[in-house]
Amino acid sequence: MPKAAMKLYYCETLNPRKACAAARFLKADVEFVRVDLANGEQRTAKFLALNPNGKVPVLQDDAGTLWEANAIMCRLSDSVASDFWPHDHRQIDVLRWLSWDASHFTQHGATLWFETLIKPLFGGEPDGAVIENAKTSFRLHARVLDDHLAENSVAVGATLTVADFALAAALPYATSAEIPLAEFRHIQAWYGRLEELDAWRNPFPA
Repeated sequence: MPKAAMKLYYCETLNPRKACAAARFLKADVEFVRVDLANGEQRTAKFLALNPNGKVPVLQDDAGTLWEANAIMCRLSDSVASDFWPHDHRQIDVLRWLSWDASHFTQHGATLWFETLIKPLFGGEPDGAVIENAKTSFRLHARVLDDHLAENSVAVGATLTVADFALAAALPYATSAEIPLAEFRHIQAWYGRLEELDAWRNPFPA
């Protein structure tokens, strides 16, 4: 009996975006299942049985269910025996960038995305103080990444890894969310190379 395709539960938000992009980039055998957040599908008993946090993305395969986008990208990489999630000396460095990104870089980009693009969709007013604080913090941490990318074409090693997709999570919305990306030319050049990938530009099913 052929092995069933993995199911990747997603919606069109930041973390599911990078998981979907990874699935497409890796050409993983994945069935995309859209979760309707606007209608509360993530809060149903059926979905909470997959992820008690009530969030996407979630990956379901023969081994069970896995939530958290970075972990999902790693599982997808292993499923196709790719070094997108490396199992050599690079792995510790990838983990370092994943941890740093979650605590610093994308955290502030995601705040700008939420305040400027998502909150107004639900009738909320962007908080100017929160936006300015996020921009200040983004600039502080973007300088660290920009300096790193001045001497490196990718986050770790010589080829793309899950660290690159994680670091880039908020950047598709840089212009619309007023993320001050234009101030960092090495990040811009690195991100421009990611934008050349169809899987990154168009991560979601048509």
